Amino acid sequence: MPQDDPLPPAEFEVVEEVEVRGHIIDSLLLPKVLDCITTAGGSFRIKNINIGQGRADPSFAAIEVRAATDDALQQILAQIADHGAVPTANHDCQLVEADLDGAFPEGFYSTTNQRTEIRLEDHWLPVANQEMDCGITVNTKNADLKNSQARCLPMSDVERGMPIVVGHLGTRVFPHERTQEDHAFGFMNSAVSTEKPKGVVIRQIAKQLFDNRHGKGRHGKGKALLVGGPAIVHTGSGNLVSELLRDGYINRLFAGNALATHDIEQALFGTSLGVNVDEGSLADAGHEHHLRAINRIRRAGSIAAAVESGVLESGIMYECVKNGVDFHLAGSIRDDGPLPDVVTDSLESQRIMRSSIRDVTFCLMIATTLHSIAVGNLLPAWVPVVCIDINPSAVIKLNDRGSFQTIGLVTDVEPFLRSLLVELRRLEGEEMTNA
Repeated sequence: MPQDDPLPPAEFEVVEEVEVRGHIIDSLLLPKVLDCITTAGGSFRIKNINIGQGRADPSFAAIEVRAATDDALQQILAQIADHGAVPTANHDCQLVEADLDGAFPEGFYSTTNQRTEIRLEDHWLPVANQEMDCGITVNTKNADLKNSQARCLPMSDVERGMPIVVGHLGTRVFPHERTQEDHAFGFMNSAVSTEKPKGVVIRQIAKQLFDNRHGKGRHGKGKALLVGGPAIVHTGSGNLVSELLRDGYINRLFAGNALATHDIEQALFGTSLGVNVDEGSLADAGHEHHLRAINRIRRAGSIAAAVESGVLESGIMYECVKNGVDFHLAGSIRDDGPLPDVVTDSLESQRIMRSSIRDVTFCLMIATTLHSIAVGNLLPAWVPVVCIDINPSAVIKLNDRGSFQTIGLVTDVEPFLRSLLVELRRLEGEEMTNA
């Protein structure tokens, strides 16, 4: 229905009409768009709005955006595009060839983790490999742009001559909208708190992990990624993670040298950082164990070779090898050794992780702030993320950097994993009863 709002002041002479569609009310997209416009110094007039009557009904709003200058208007359009506001005028995206290896042209379009499309020759093309903080390139086929393929491109992978999308014209974003399943987790998306009802939260996480494993979720049978830190081993939780690996609930592991080293140290010597995991006492010459564990694996040639030769007979890394779970260990400047499987080139680690997450449908991040943020930057917005950490800042940082789909639970690692396994066993029992 048209709105009879008064016209904006005369100084707002540069104008562009945009539209937003979808669940723009309950997802708060419309208020975010309007707030961005006024905060950036512009003005708006809602020309037409149609609000869906039911939860499943989409809404629509046509908004006239005004600014004092064209530069100011373009800045506003760039901000509200991330919330799904698309100009109604027909504009193809602008492509500019990269003039340098490893750098975008000035003014390049910077991606979000939301589903994105670009417009070429009056056709909207989906952007593949969606990831935040990248550019967009187009692989043309016989100069037929409408049959081209668009994809996100990391800055380090830019090659001279690649066509790169510049500016925001001809781009549109589809913000991840709430579903019935999302509403069930709505109370968990508040500011991070240690006072959340952990039992309820863990039951819901277990249900998502169970559905992901057994093909009952929105993605069907999916792949679950564990991003783990060494505290999993320090807290005596390694056997719990091993159980998840054996039962097929974890299909991929991202970690650093530390988790793998302390897991192997425990398997070989019963200690983690020289402390007896079962007793909590310091072992004689225990400070040497982590280095001796690394050396033993290096002498075997790899973690898989150590398993095959009988050097390594238990633990998280052992279960990964025995159950065919792909793992990637990313190195850092702090690493001792490192283990022979650790990839010490950070850009190569990014490339490996990018290629490994394409089919991931659920991500569990446990006790590793930096690794969690790194992986969060790579995941598209529609992949559910659960972050478990005793430190609230781990979840806060993930949300601040754009991984807003993250569900955070502030708790110690071992009680969480133990309760998670109890809930999974309960669900398995119910499944067998109903079969």
